[in-house]
Amino acid sequence: MQFDRKQHTNEELIRFYRAILWPRMIEEKMLVLLRQGKISKWFSGIGQEAISVGATLALEQDEWIMPLHRNLGVFTTRDMPLSKLFMQWQGLPTGYSKGRERSFHFGTQAHHICGMISHLGPQLAIADGVALAHKLRKENKVSLAFTGDGGTSEGDFHEALNVAAVWDLPVIFIIENNGYGLSTPVNEQYRCTSLVDKAKGYGMEGVQIDGNNLMTVYDTIKGVREYCIREQKPYLIECMTFRMRGHEEASGTKYVPSHLFEEWEQKDPVKNFQRWLIETGVLTEMKVAEIRQECKDKIEAELTVGFQTSGVFGEEAAEVDDVYAKTQFGQFGEFGGSELRMIDAIKAGLEQSMERHSNLVLMGQDIAEYGGAFKITEGFVQKFGKERVRNTPLCESAIVGAALGLSLEGFKSMMEMQFADFVTVGFNQIINNLAKIHYRWGQSADVVIRMPTGGGVGAGPFHSQNNEAWFVHTPGLKVVYPSTPADAKGLLIAAINDPNPVMFFEHKALYRSISGPVPSEYYSIEIGKARVVQEGEEISIITYGSGVHWALEYAQSNPNLSIDILDLRTLLPLDYEAIRESVKRTGRILILHEDTLIGGIGGEISAWIGQHCFQYLDAPVMRCASLDTPVPFSIELEQQFLAKSRLAHSLQELLNY
Repeated sequence: MQFDRKQHTNEELIRFYRAILWPRMIEEKMLVLLRQGKISKWFSGIGQEAISVGATLALEQDEWIMPLHRNLGVFTTRDMPLSKLFMQWQGLPTGYSKGRERSFHFGTQAHHICGMISHLGPQLAIADGVALAHKLRKENKVSLAFTGDGGTSEGDFHEALNVAAVWDLPVIFIIENNGYGLSTPVNEQYRCTSLVDKAKGYGMEGVQIDGNNLMTVYDTIKGVREYCIREQKPYLIECMTFRMRGHEEASGTKYVPSHLFEEWEQKDPVKNFQRWLIETGVLTEMKVAEIRQECKDKIEAELTVGFQTSGVFGEEAAEVDDVYAKTQFGQFGEFGGSELRMIDAIKAGLEQSMERHSNLVLMGQDIAEYGGAFKITEGFVQKFGKERVRNTPLCESAIVGAALGLSLEGFKSMMEMQFADFVTVGFNQIINNLAKIHYRWGQSADVVIRMPTGGGVGAGPFHSQNNEAWFVHTPGLKVVYPSTPADAKGLLIAAINDPNPVMFFEHKALYRSISGPVPSEYYSIEIGKARVVQEGEEISIITYGSGVHWALEYAQSNPNLSIDILDLRTLLPLDYEAIRESVKRTGRILILHEDTLIGGIGGEISAWIGQHCFQYLDAPVMRCASLDTPVPFSIELEQQFLAKSRLAHSLQELLNY
């Protein structure tokens, strides 16, 4: 193995040696502790240290890195104390994730490291968002994300590279090609000659290098960083290496031909670098022994601290409290003002938020010059510019990831799902990245995803779904579903001000059919508070979205009935106190929603009432929902499908009980 010292001084080379030796010796100790049962799992990077260490050395300390399982060298090169890392690996409350995550599934703002999730691909798009933040602020910085050879087959790899290329983002993507995705060899993973060849398809530069040569990795990434900043473009680097241990220690290595271990042992990145330093007189055998002893002593000292740490965990309330970042709501509006359609109220809330927050970025398909599928952002490009009002490629997962990356750098973002149905393509990012990140390591995800939703417009099964229940089941998200123009504006402003991820549902059929008084000023309505539409004494309808208008229509056509109507407005968190008060007022409860019956939020509310309000009930809690079928295209079939067609019968049945 040939090394090129270039202009590096002896002191710099010794610093590099210490940097690559440190994670190797830590790992060797961890493998001993694993066998002793003192840690539960380990993903070894032995043999691959040059990539993690070289890449981290080449970046500035405040440039974000998105590492994976085998990148201990990233954490150690950023000078994270071993004692706290060890607490993390033991699952202690004093670790970086307070015992909520394992191994390297965590991050830290202080060290500009964003922890991975088990679904490997989403890391790449987060780097896009961080790079976009640098670009918007005209900063000379890059972000860097790792993936493995297996990860390049995921759709997230394609989406992240495509977005980086289209948006000209200064991102460095590193492929650690170690020959295997768990046990699957590369010849069963792809057919291109080299993975770096994929760069051409995205119009970006790429290079394949020896990932076991520390100086090659460092010099390459140093030069690529300068290129990305100068040209404002992404770059793909394929680092050829080999995994000397199993995918994890429990996996073993029986599936790997033994001759490969013999071949790659000769390319060991630590031993070869050490040998070269001795041969060139930078180090002596005695100095190497001294450095190794220093590392050994430091490891033992740090582990002593780690082992002495208490494993006492907090109360249940503390666990629940950490799911969300703290929120402070502003002034709540007193309704009045000019008549606006719901679509105009949403536009007004979005526009005033853009004026109020210079760090708010809008992203979505066709939202720029075209103004979006429903024209809500029409004219925004002329007012706020294309940097902040961004058309996106058709890659929902990458844009959600980019939104999270923006949040790492203190930006707010709004992503418009063109239709709520299309959220399935970005589901993983929302459920496993946005929703869990604050609980995992205290990082807020300041993201709003607007969801044009609902039926009644003859749009068929892929443009009409009410899929809010998918997200209500996910701690860490907030789910908002307004039914009036005033609520839509105030809740949207509140959602944008909220540092947590908010799924903001907007019923398409209400966009232009519903009007109401909306204050012209900037105001917000507290998320998590229901609205009493009207009070009654005989029967309660608890509902949201289009159901509010169905309930009002029924009440107006049946003035002889005293109907209590509660508009939930927010589905996560629910306003349980308002629900309780409605139950107290009437004792007969119908839960109405446009979503299908099975698994809808009506079942959750019904169960809660049965458990907490049973003494107030005069009849069983009943639900009125849409049929358990996909949404049909035919207007006649859709009307039959919708809950509205069964509302009168359901109310009569409840009244007759």
